[in-house]
Amino acid sequence: MTSAIRKWLEIRIGLDELIRSQLTEYRVPRNLNLLYTLGTVALGAFVVQCLTGIILLFYYVPQDQLAFKSVQVIMDQVPYGWLFRLIHLVGSNLMVAVVLLHLASSFFLGSYKKPRELTWVVGALLLLTTLAIYLSGYLLPWSQLSYWGITVVTDVPTAIPLVGKFITQFLRGGSGPVSDLTLNRFFAFHVGVLPLLMISLLALHVFLVRRIGISAPPLSADAPKDWQVFHHEDYPQGQPFYPDFIRKGAIAVAVYFMVMFCIIAFVPGLFLSLDAATPADPLKTPLHIRPEWPFRAAYEVLKLIPVKFLGIAVQLVLLAVFILWPFLDKSPERNILKRPLLLSLFLGTIAVWIALTIKGSY
Repeated sequence: MTSAIRKWLEIRIGLDELIRSQLTEYRVPRNLNLLYTLGTVALGAFVVQCLTGIILLFYYVPQDQLAFKSVQVIMDQVPYGWLFRLIHLVGSNLMVAVVLLHLASSFFLGSYKKPRELTWVVGALLLLTTLAIYLSGYLLPWSQLSYWGITVVTDVPTAIPLVGKFITQFLRGGSGPVSDLTLNRFFAFHVGVLPLLMISLLALHVFLVRRIGISAPPLSADAPKDWQVFHHEDYPQGQPFYPDFIRKGAIAVAVYFMVMFCIIAFVPGLFLSLDAATPADPLKTPLHIRPEWPFRAAYEVLKLIPVKFLGIAVQLVLLAVFILWPFLDKSPERNILKRPLLLSLFLGTIAVWIALTIKGSY
């Protein structure tokens, strides 16, 4: 049966040649470490989020009077509903962490250098889309934590002159407070608009990586010396994409699932608090309102700068620098260890972000 299907496909799409050209004979640089598998892990994490999200959609009700109850039904009554919900919850946090690590490692390895500027830009947009999906799904449980967290987040744009009020009204679905209209709008973003945007950016990102070729480590003998005209970077002496690199990717994905299920088994409340188990009450503000960990550093910056608009402006400038960094960094040197100033900036930025995130947690 299997051989008959294989023969049928071979006649119509040239399956053997496709496997040979794209897998077994496709070569990637030698000595690629596990940092190069983070993109594969991020892709696997997104697939898991899509699958578990589809399952949860069968039981979730996007209405302010029923949303919290439907989540409780999923957790308490639906067979294995608690497991799928925790996989989706923990996975959303781990996916953000993996994408952040992927971009940080790409920066450290100099993978954003010419001719991969567009690959970096699309990757940065993928990070922003990941954060947007995370934020849009944050409101859906309609708990005290999510309701007041989104209230704070959607209030931030009001400090922007001219367009700030419009942005807040667009996000909330009206000029009033967070309501059923906001829930429906965030639900539409979370299950419709943003996943389609994510898939489109992922397709473009994978296309750019395969079209140009995987970036070799900066100290590798395979690393390019110059780039004047377009060509696909081939590595005749490199390792085969299959099975060598795919094996490494499979190991990295397995580690991702090990971490996920360790959290679910031993610390299931790591990404939940008491307010997350309480239904939203617009008339009762919790004592401690803070955004989730991916946004705490940005929130702390807004608190440290007295003028809210100035705080937003500073972060928008930093965001633009982050996205356009490959066009701002003119140095041909890819090895960050030979650039002490850039290495200090890289490590300092990470240290400040971690410190502000920890500060925001307490």
